[in-house]
Amino acid sequence: MPKPSLKKPDKSHQNLKAKQLLTGATLAGSLLLTPGSQPQKAIDEKPPQLRAPLGLITHTQLKQLLQKTLSQSLPDTSRVLTQKEEQQLSQAVETTLGLDAVVELDGNRLNHQLGLMGLEQNLMRYPGDQSLSDRSFPQVGIAPHKAAWGYWANNRTQLTENDIQMEKYYIAVQTMYLPDWQQRLSTLVKWYRYRKVLVVNPDNGAAVIAVIADAGPAKWTGKQFGGSPQVMFDLGFYPQKHKGKVLVLFLNDPDNQIALGPVLKHRSAPEPESI
Repeated sequence: MPKPSLKKPDKSHQNLKAKQLLTGATLAGSLLLTPGSQPQKAIDEKPPQLRAPLGLITHTQLKQLLQKTLSQSLPDTSRVLTQKEEQQLSQAVETTLGLDAVVELDGNRLNHQLGLMGLEQNLMRYPGDQSLSDRSFPQVGIAPHKAAWGYWANNRTQLTENDIQMEKYYIAVQTMYLPDWQQRLSTLVKWYRYRKVLVVNPDNGAAVIAVIADAGPAKWTGKQFGGSPQVMFDLGFYPQKHKGKVLVLFLNDPDNQIALGPVLKHRSAPEPESI
């Protein structure tokens, strides 16, 4: 009878970038090493931007890395970004989070990418929706009017989990001030309706994936964006503050594979249960 093969199974599929990032060591092998071993120390000494895709840094470290990386490209004050700055910001997000986030998508761009975001109320998800029992922050209340794109459902029964998530993680942008808004109204309404975005607090590196679900705020407020209570909380503003500086980029996710909510790891990093 042939002797059973002792060859270990190839675990490189856990992360295809491991060989590119850590020459001479596979991801599976490194994860099995005991703390204090020489190979483990070598991995720990790698810069965080190389360990992030492997899931070998904490969420706190990821935020610190994003904050530091963005600070090298962001201007000190809110203003229109240069083309070079736009490219550098997208590259910083791609390197740190593994996300394709851009200033311009399909030929569309906001008037601002960097600006102040203010706290918004919960939105009515269907006509007459006054439900606060299933909201994370009921104390903020519900806006008295429907959002810019209308309701998510006709009634409570038709409300889906996806609808609930979009209302939970929504932002408002000043679509009404776009230079071609009136001329291309029907086209732009369809394009911006629930458009997925990446929102970052550049001062602490917290990042949230949200959708555009409302228009505003008005110019006289001095703010350029509005954020749901959950978005403002995850960015580190609410409840201590009701506004703060943010970076807003379009998220290029044509197949809708990226979930809404706080960004906790590099997109290429394995899920915790797979380690």
